[in-house]
Amino acid sequence: MTRGLWVTLEGGDGSGKTTQATLLEEWLREQGRTVVRTREPGGTEVGVLVRDIVLHHRGEVSPRAEALLYAADRAQHVATLVRPALERGEIVIQDRYLDSSVAYQGAGRVLDAGEVRDLSLWATEGALPDVTVLLDLDPRVARERLDAADKPFDRLEAEKAEFHERVRAAFLALAASDPHRFLVLDATLPAAELAAAVRERVAALLD
Repeated sequence: MTRGLWVTLEGGDGSGKTTQATLLEEWLREQGRTVVRTREPGGTEVGVLVRDIVLHHRGEVSPRAEALLYAADRAQHVATLVRPALERGEIVIQDRYLDSSVAYQGAGRVLDAGEVRDLSLWATEGALPDVTVLLDLDPRVARERLDAADKPFDRLEAEKAEFHERVRAAFLALAASDPHRFLVLDATLPAAELAAAVRERVAALLD
C-alpha cells in the first residue's frame, strides 16, 4: 500500500483554516478518498487535555512549559493518529502543526525558534507534512473577524497586536525558507478561490 498524503493548514487565528480544511475534505471524499481530519492540539484524547491547558487554563503557563506541552501533544498525535493513517494510505488534513509552535511559542513568546522547532522534530521523529497551506492575513483583519464571531477569546487569541504581528512575520519567514512545502495564499481572497488553489496543489501531489 502506498503512503498517504499529509496536508497541514497554518495561519493566524481567524484566517479561515477551518473553512478551507472542510472544503478540501469534501472535495477529496467526493473522489472516494479516505480522509482523516484532525487538529493540534486536540486530535487525540491526550491532546484534548493539553488543549484545555494551553488555550483555556486561567492560571499562568510559562512560555517554555507551553512549548513543551505542545510538543508532548504533537508526539502523541503523530505516533497514534497521523503516522498510522498515512501508513494505511489515507489523506490527513490537519489544522496546525509544528510551524504554529515556531510562530507562536518561538516568535510570539520570544523563545529560540530553532530550539522550538528542534523540540517538535525530536518529539515526532522528524515528521513533516507533504504540503503546508499558509493562509496569510493581516492581524488587524483577523481581529475584526474574531470580533464579528462574538465568541470568547482563548489565551493566544487574546494576546496583544504586537504578538500577532510577530507570529505573522514568523509564518512568512518559515514559508520563504521552505517554498517546496509551503503554499502561501492571501486569506482575504474569496473562500472558493482559495479552495481552488489548495485543490490544485493537492491534486498535483496525488497524481
